[in-house]
Amino acid sequence: MSQDDKKKAVARAALDYIRAGDVVGVGTGSTANHFIDALADIKSKLDGTVASSEATAERLKSHGIQVLELNAADNVDIYVDGADESTRHRHLIKGGGGALTREKIVAAVAKQFVCIVDDSKLVDRLGEFPLPVEVVPLARSYVARRIRGIGGNPSWREGYVTDNGNVILDVGNFDITDPPALESELNQIAGVVSNGLFARRPADVLLVGTDAGVDSL
Repeated sequence: MSQDDKKKAVARAALDYIRAGDVVGVGTGSTANHFIDALADIKSKLDGTVASSEATAERLKSHGIQVLELNAADNVDIYVDGADESTRHRHLIKGGGGALTREKIVAAVAKQFVCIVDDSKLVDRLGEFPLPVEVVPLARSYVARRIRGIGGNPSWREGYVTDNGNVILDVGNFDITDPPALESELNQIAGVVSNGLFARRPADVLLVGTDAGVDSL
C-alpha cells in the first residue's frame, strides 16, 4: 500500500468518530486534505466545521462544507488533523505546513483530538523532524539565540509568513526526551507565539495507516 493510500485509509477511518450534529475542527496538510475530501460525503450530518488555516477553509468551502469562525462556535466536538511525527504516547510534532498556532488553538478547544498519520510518521522519540516554532518577526534573532542556548539548531523558514503574520524557525538537533517540558520551556521565551510540540495536550486517539490496515492507539 502506498503512503498516499495509507493517508486516505486513516482519513476515512476518522469519519467513524464523528456523530450527527458535531462541529468538526479540521487540520492542515496532506493527510488533513484527504480527511476533508472524505468529510464531504457526510457533510449533511455536521453542524459546521472550524478550519485551522486559510487553505483548509478554502478546501472545505470548495466541497460546500460550512466553515464557522471559532469565536462564533459554541463548541468543537472533535478535531481531526495529521502530524509530522508521533510517538505511541500520542505526543506529536506538527507545523510542517505552518499552521501550528491555529492547530494548537483548535485542539485546545476540542473535546476530542483524533490524529491521523501513516506509519512513516510513527517514531520512538520525537525530534528527527525539525520542530517548528512560530515567532513574532521582531524577536526572530533573539529567539534563535535562546534556542541555540538550549541545544537546538534553528533555521529561519525564509519567505514564509504564517496566517497570523509571523515567521517560523525550524529547529533541528533537539533530542526530545521530555516533550511536555520542552513545549513549556519554548513557550516561555519572549517572542514565541507557539511551538509544534503537541504534548501538554496530546492526541486522544492516534489512527495509524499501515500495510495491514488502520491501527488505533
